[in-house]
Amino acid sequence: MMQPTGHDPLARARRFSVAPMMDWTTRDYRAFARTLSRHALLYTEMVTSGAILHGSPRERFLGHDDVEHPLALQLGGSDAGELAECAAIAEAWGYDEVNLNVGCPSDRVQNNLIGACLMGYPDKVAAAVTAMQAAVSIPVTVKCRIGIDDQDEDADLARFVAQVADAGCETFIIHARKAWLEGLSPKENRDVPPLNYPRVHRLKRDNPRLHVGINGGIKTLDECRSHLEHVDSVMVGREAYQNPWLLAGVDEALYGEPGPAATRHEAARALRPYIVRRLAEGAKLNHVTRHLLGLFQGCPGGRRFRRHLSEHAHREGAGIAVFDDALGLVPETSREPAIA
Repeated sequence: MMQPTGHDPLARARRFSVAPMMDWTTRDYRAFARTLSRHALLYTEMVTSGAILHGSPRERFLGHDDVEHPLALQLGGSDAGELAECAAIAEAWGYDEVNLNVGCPSDRVQNNLIGACLMGYPDKVAAAVTAMQAAVSIPVTVKCRIGIDDQDEDADLARFVAQVADAGCETFIIHARKAWLEGLSPKENRDVPPLNYPRVHRLKRDNPRLHVGINGGIKTLDECRSHLEHVDSVMVGREAYQNPWLLAGVDEALYGEPGPAATRHEAARALRPYIVRRLAEGAKLNHVTRHLLGLFQGCPGGRRFRRHLSEHAHREGAGIAVFDDALGLVPETSREPAIA
């Protein structure tokens, strides 16, 4: 496996990360993920610069728990000055990294020159990186695609990375698909464009001094290990959310240290004090427990656990007893193997 490059303080943590996903990688999911992996780098949902600068309260967009570290904030925006201001705010709020979204293909972000469309404006991305790095001491990173629309996956990606790297960016996380801004929906852009892993591998080979991470369609730790022969880090998205027990094997497989939970019940019980605290703060039970619905996937009682939470956690006044009752529907084992 490749060794961390450069002097990035998060290089080891970044070896495995959970992708930023709208409506999914909330603070409650991230707290849950920490019951499964101590070391993986976690990302927020994408937060736009406008939301941070003009939204209220900021806690809504930036709030997090100490347990979530190492933790990165993903920003959406294109104005260098606004992004620099937001990066400084993120550092003040305790985030360990600021990541610029250059990969989201949705219509809404295109209209505001946010996300994947910025691959057509490498000068803007370079200016944003320069301004953000001048404003903070934490790493500033970029997450992008291998191209958009009719761009050449080889020449245009190489030019984009070279220009942004010249502006000071040392870490690129590459979703190994193109984004088709014309003709495909955001959902289709997650699956329809073909994956081109070898292109990302070549990018690392051609840029040994950069930290190059890979994202897109990765579902197992065996696949992670295979990619790590060619790139510096792997980022997993939907599989880490829909099948969260995958994270239980990350620490041992990729960091050489035992994970925090030997069983799914252990992980659920470890989250219980957090749930109690969030309820006391006024959070709704289902806002937290919706992230656990896949925890017992494939286990005896798993469907009953999911059904009980789905039917009761959203009700007015639902408390920790609903969670305890759901957990009691799943037979407990002494130890479970992590997913390979």
